[in-house]
Amino acid sequence: MSAYACRNREELESEAQNLLARFAGLKDKNLKLDMSRGKPSSSQLDLVSDLLTVLQKGEECMIDGSDCRNYGDLAGLQCAREYWADVLGCKSSQTFVGGNASLSLMHDLIARGFTHGLVNSPRPWCKEEKLKFLCPVPGYDRHFRITETYGFEMIPVAMTPDGPDMDAVEEMVKDPAVKGIWCVPKYSNPQGYVYSEETVDRFANLKPAAPDFVIMWDNAYCVHEFEGEFEPFRDIISLCADAGRPNMVYEFASTSKITFPGAGISVIASSEENIAYWSKLAGVQNISYDKINQLRHVQYLKDKAHTLELMKRHARVLQPKFRMVLKMLRSELTNKGIAHWHHPVGGYFVCVAAMPGTAKRTLELCKQLGVTFTPAGATHPKGIDPEDSMIRLAPSYPPVEELEAAMNVFCVCLKLAALEKYLDEKLV
Repeated sequence: MSAYACRNREELESEAQNLLARFAGLKDKNLKLDMSRGKPSSSQLDLVSDLLTVLQKGEECMIDGSDCRNYGDLAGLQCAREYWADVLGCKSSQTFVGGNASLSLMHDLIARGFTHGLVNSPRPWCKEEKLKFLCPVPGYDRHFRITETYGFEMIPVAMTPDGPDMDAVEEMVKDPAVKGIWCVPKYSNPQGYVYSEETVDRFANLKPAAPDFVIMWDNAYCVHEFEGEFEPFRDIISLCADAGRPNMVYEFASTSKITFPGAGISVIASSEENIAYWSKLAGVQNISYDKINQLRHVQYLKDKAHTLELMKRHARVLQPKFRMVLKMLRSELTNKGIAHWHHPVGGYFVCVAAMPGTAKRTLELCKQLGVTFTPAGATHPKGIDPEDSMIRLAPSYPPVEELEAAMNVFCVCLKLAALEKYLDEKLV
C-alpha cells in the first residue's frame, strides 16, 4: 500500500475508520502494560540469582588480607578495579569502583565540578558567568536532568548513525562556556547507534576552549549485544592521552544490566590524575563503598570473557523481544511514510522517529488503551522535542506476548495520530 502522503482524502478516511475499529477492539481488552523504562525482566534477574549465594561465611569475605566487611579501599577492591579494567580495556589504576549506580557517579562528577571544579578548572563551575553543556539528541533523559539541575544551558547536538554531529561539536567547543558533552558511545540510548572509529578519533582530538571541558563517556552498553557476537570498542582514555588531553574524558559503566540493577557495582574510569583528584573529593562523602558486593560480583563474573558468556544468556532472553518489536514496526509501518527507525543489535531501546507533530498524540492514544511508554520529549533536554517526533521503546521488561499486545497498540495509535494530522490539517 502506498504512503499516506500519496493517498487521497477518501482513502485516508477509509483507513482511519478501519483503525478506529481496531482501536475500539483494543480498548475492550482493558490492557495495563508498561514499556516506559529499560529494565531487565524477571527471567533475566533469575539468570543471575546465584550471585546472592556467592558469599555465605565470614571467612569468604577476606581477600588479599583485607576484610571486605570493614572500612577501607575507597577506590574499590583491587580485584574489582582489575575486573573493570579488563572489561573497559584500561588500567586498574585508572578506575574507581563505586556503588550500585553509575548515574550517581555521573551526578557527583558534575556536582563536584560545580562546587570545586575539575583537575584543569581555573575556578569552580559555580563561579563561571555562563555554563553550557552539549546534549546529543535524541539522548538519555537522566543525563539531561543532571545538567539541568545545576543550571547549565543545554545545547542540542543532532545524532547521526556515526554518533553526534562532530562538525557541530568541534564548532561549539570553541565557546569557553561549553564545559562538556554527554555520550553513550556504544548502542546509544535510545537509537542504538555505535559511534564510528572516525567519531571516536575526533572526540579524542577535540580542542575545546574550556581547559576543563569533559567528555562524559557513559559506556552503559559496552558488553550488551543481543544479536551477533561481541563487538570490541576502543579505549577512549588512552586515545585522549595519546592526543595530549588525558584529563578530558571520564568513562562510566555498571553491572546494572549484567546482574541486578538495584544491587550492582559501578565504575568511573579516567586518567590517574583525575582518579586521584576524584578520590580526594569522594573521601569526604564516603569511607568506602560496599566491598562485599564488589567481591561477590568479581567472584561471580570473574573476568570479561566470563561476563561475555553470561551476556549471551541475556541475549537469548532479549533477542525474541527486540525481533518482535522490529517485526511489528516493519509489518505495520513500512511504506506509510509516517515513521522511521534504526535496527539496533545491542543496548536496551528502539527509537521511532514518528511524523513530526504526532509523538505526544500517539502516546496519549496509547494511554487510553492502557499502555504506557516513556513520555514524548524525554529524549531531549527539559523534555522538549521541538519536532514532537521521537518515541523511545523499551522492549526488555514485558513478556513477549505482552510486548506483542503493546506494539499492536503502539502501531495503531501512531497511524491514527498521523491520519488525524493529515485530515485535520487538510494536508490532502
